[in-house]
Amino acid sequence: MAEAHASKVEATPKPRVIPHGILWSFILVTFLFSLWGFANDITNPMVAAFKNILLISNSESALVQTAFYGGYCVMAFPAALFIKRFSYKTGILLGLALYAAGCLMFIPSGWMMAFWAFLLSYFVMTCGLSFLETSANPYILAMGPEETATRRLNFAQSFNPMGSLVGMLVTKNIILARLDKTDEAGRRVLRETAPDQFAAMCKHDLDIIVWPYLLLGLVVLAMFFVFLVARLPRSKGEEHTSLDLGQTLLRLWRNKKYVEGVVAQTFYVGAQITCWTFIIQYAENELGMAKTTAQMWNMVAMAIFVSSRFICTFLLKYFSPGGLLLTLALGGFGLTAGTIFVKGMVGLYCLIGVSACMSLMFPTIYGIALKKLGDDAKLGAAGLIMAIGGGAAMPYLQGWIMDMDAWNLGFMTLSSTRASFVLPLICFVVIAIFGFRTSNVHGHKY
Repeated sequence: MAEAHASKVEATPKPRVIPHGILWSFILVTFLFSLWGFANDITNPMVAAFKNILLISNSESALVQTAFYGGYCVMAFPAALFIKRFSYKTGILLGLALYAAGCLMFIPSGWMMAFWAFLLSYFVMTCGLSFLETSANPYILAMGPEETATRRLNFAQSFNPMGSLVGMLVTKNIILARLDKTDEAGRRVLRETAPDQFAAMCKHDLDIIVWPYLLLGLVVLAMFFVFLVARLPRSKGEEHTSLDLGQTLLRLWRNKKYVEGVVAQTFYVGAQITCWTFIIQYAENELGMAKTTAQMWNMVAMAIFVSSRFICTFLLKYFSPGGLLLTLALGGFGLTAGTIFVKGMVGLYCLIGVSACMSLMFPTIYGIALKKLGDDAKLGAAGLIMAIGGGAAMPYLQGWIMDMDAWNLGFMTLSSTRASFVLPLICFVVIAIFGFRTSNVHGHKY
């Protein structure tokens, strides 16, 4: 009898990560992850580019990231309510429409040569990205058994950095390589002695920035029409369109694992954006590299991130999400400390190595926080997308620290560039605490 029971257990098939019958829909939605990855990483180097073109401070140029990630923060809950009322597909369509509109707004922004107009374009673009992420992430989780949801999301998220790598290549070869090579000091002299020549130089450089965003807008418009005619399966619970906002928010607030997940996600995005945005400034200020060379190291960091994402997705078969998250957060802390306290190329290698530790974090925190939320996951997803607002505040604070004088610690002097990485250092502490609590406090419940 026992043998018969054992053979029956062995014969039970393991749940598939991607069930039969939804492969095409999964591929289509997964492509969106690459699409917003491209937007993220064509934009990160623009912080340094706008600083040099418009002769503004580090903190002012970091407003690019404030506008970019501010759109995520502001639009997350409206997007979730819209998706709850209609469907994931409708949310994706509206997201693509806003994304394309923001890209196309770069054309009048370039004509006006106004920094605020570019910031508005970034904001509209990422209002669209907020709709896309609020739709696509929980939709991928719902595309199959709950037991494989975190692995499925990690797999889909693995294609996000591939779009990022393409964005970096475009930035390096089509934008940064074609900008006028006059340095900041030379531009300041021109602004004072030959304002017309300075204005012409600015116009030339801003036009170079505009064209890739214009082409991106056309690609996004094409994807809008693909999704418009595509037949996507409705997920379980999508037929429930009534809005019980107060009770849903109350249930989410009482769920400690979810609330801690939102906090951890906020600090993770802050760590990711600060580390990637300021690789160029670190390489320029600490090692005297040109922007195009520094961008190459940014691409190396992304290649490490991509490779590590696939490796860590595989490791989730054998290790708990919380335990692996804790280990990687401690690794991120150690490497960021190396970025701060070790000079030269070793410090840059540490900064690049942080990407290996960050690769697992976003989808894993997301999956842990939303697990077993049921239909509340639609609004819960909004809190986790709103947490991307961590990328809006942190770069500005880091730019503000970079604008300071060097820090005298008594036993050593830290340049303001290296000292600014204390912000991601703090972020990894918060993520490590969440990973520990997931394994040791929430583990027995979830």
